[in-house]
Amino acid sequence: MDGGTAFRHAGPTTGMPPAPFLIFALAAACVTVQARAAAPPPESWTATLHFENDLFADTDRFYTNGIKLGFVSPDLKWFQDLEFLRRDHLPARLANGFINLLPWSDDPERQRNVSLSVGQLMFTPRDIARADLIREDRPYAGWLYGSAAFHSKTYRRLDTFELQAGFTGPWSLAEHAQDLVHDLRGIDRARGWGNQIDTELGVALIYDRRLRVLPRRDFAGQWGVDAVVHGGAAAGTVFTHASLGAEARFGWNLPTDFGTGIIRPAGQVDMPTDTRDPRYQETGETLSAYVFAAVAGRWVLRDVFLDGNTFENSHDVDKEPLVGDVVLGASLIWRRFKLSYSHVLRSDEFEGQRGSQQFGSVSISFTY
Repeated sequence: MDGGTAFRHAGPTTGMPPAPFLIFALAAACVTVQARAAAPPPESWTATLHFENDLFADTDRFYTNGIKLGFVSPDLKWFQDLEFLRRDHLPARLANGFINLLPWSDDPERQRNVSLSVGQLMFTPRDIARADLIREDRPYAGWLYGSAAFHSKTYRRLDTFELQAGFTGPWSLAEHAQDLVHDLRGIDRARGWGNQIDTELGVALIYDRRLRVLPRRDFAGQWGVDAVVHGGAAAGTVFTHASLGAEARFGWNLPTDFGTGIIRPAGQVDMPTDTRDPRYQETGETLSAYVFAAVAGRWVLRDVFLDGNTFENSHDVDKEPLVGDVVLGASLIWRRFKLSYSHVLRSDEFEGQRGSQQFGSVSISFTY
């Protein structure tokens, strides 16, 4: 493999991940015995929980909350090494049909991962105290979805194809989720959810490529830098756009993953890439700490959360075609855990937008 680093290889059979509550119960138990814990086996899954909210910027508007729970399989020689994909049932047959259409599906020089995620996004206008329809401001909207992604990689390149499907509107449960959070924090409820975009089944196909343009370069011991660029596109009834971005990192004992992802299409990148990653060390340098900076831009052709429903009339605003993000953050890896915080500054997403868009993104990963 290029990069001079050995990949991990999964065993011949790998089952589905256990239930989420078992994962985090196990994570909590590992914290208490970490001094004696061994490194995870090569056939390890990685679970990541993302939480994003504009409370980190002391605001409550626009993209106001996101949550996502994802599981990434061990490294696989072939996608069908995952036991679920070798079974004779309809979901496996559909997944295998999709896999057979993917580029590089028969390239023996690559390794592969499958990831499964569920998530919810929430959007509100600037003034949530008004119950009437605010035509010039962002629509109330929610997105409750599940996704399956297929990753194909070498040490220096990661290609991801992801399928998302879910519901907008009341079926997204965004109103109920926000009411619950506001009640817990003692904040007045938003009054305009009766104007949200309607329930609609949404789908999207996403492709993303990440390139390690600057492999890890160490100096002064374990201090080092690296850089990754990415580009891709999405198409569907939910969002259609093209994207481009880059991330640079500086710190101690940098991991060999593909960066730190916020909640975005094909953004599941927290899994270790090879055996040099601190999460795969039994002794020695099991600690990693670094800061990072990233920029990203999107050319937006469709965004259901701004354009409104696809198949019927609903509240909509005129979107900005170009949207950019600036991200600053820090990550800490200790043995099997990775904890990250990102602060995101986002440019205006619709014409006449009043007020900046900022939010924080917290993620915790556990390799088990």
